[in-house]
Amino acid sequence: MQQEDAVTGTRQTEAGTVDPDEVARFERLAGTWWDPRGPMRPLHRFNPVRVGYIRDLAANRFGRDIRADAPLAGLSVLDIGCGGGVLSEPLARLGASVTGLDPAEKNLAVARAHAAGEGLAIDYRAQTVESVAASGEQFDVVLAMEVVEHVADVEAFVAATCAVVRPGGLLVMATLNRTAKSFALAIVGAEYVLRWLPRGTHDWRRFITPDELAAAISRHGLAVTDRTGVVYRPLGDTWQTSSDLSVNYMLAAARV
Repeated sequence: MQQEDAVTGTRQTEAGTVDPDEVARFERLAGTWWDPRGPMRPLHRFNPVRVGYIRDLAANRFGRDIRADAPLAGLSVLDIGCGGGVLSEPLARLGASVTGLDPAEKNLAVARAHAAGEGLAIDYRAQTVESVAASGEQFDVVLAMEVVEHVADVEAFVAATCAVVRPGGLLVMATLNRTAKSFALAIVGAEYVLRWLPRGTHDWRRFITPDELAAAISRHGLAVTDRTGVVYRPLGDTWQTSSDLSVNYMLAAARV
């Protein structure tokens, strides 16, 4: 049984929040996760901004020195939708104990092999966040980066994601705003003109505004503490944080 969410346009299903079509789409790209010139190139260029944002938030939340060799040592991190481990690995290098979740076995095979080659111990699981929440397991830092726009039921996904944040812990999510500008840049520009991403990677109707995402997080017991935009600077071929949330943005929340 499925129904359309009037706010987000996403499909809701009793089977959970994993969308098999989205899983299949990313499984087809499994072999390209670590190719910085392939379909994951934008992710590799974007990754330093994500890592720095997460590191700084966690350091502030847990009283760590970002100048330390391993500022996240002793912290448990859950990376939901970890793919090939592009975000999980740098966080493990910062000292975190990282668990990566992904429903695509091919992605996890790539992630495990790459981590082993780098000498990193990361707990990669073919598990949904709903099943982790049902087990009662919780983490200091929970990440859902570029994931919420691919799930079948946003409300259920946010509920499970919030549930696995430990008391005193931190949630960080990144996604795309649902604006005319995001359609022009993230769909038309990135997929059809620049061909940074395979066509069909994103469905604009599934994008969620910062206010909608913040409201969903608040409904499930966390307090939103930060909203930050991320913009692309073509002259330097770099990404950086910005006050402009009209296309890409990151949002942080805490459990008191």
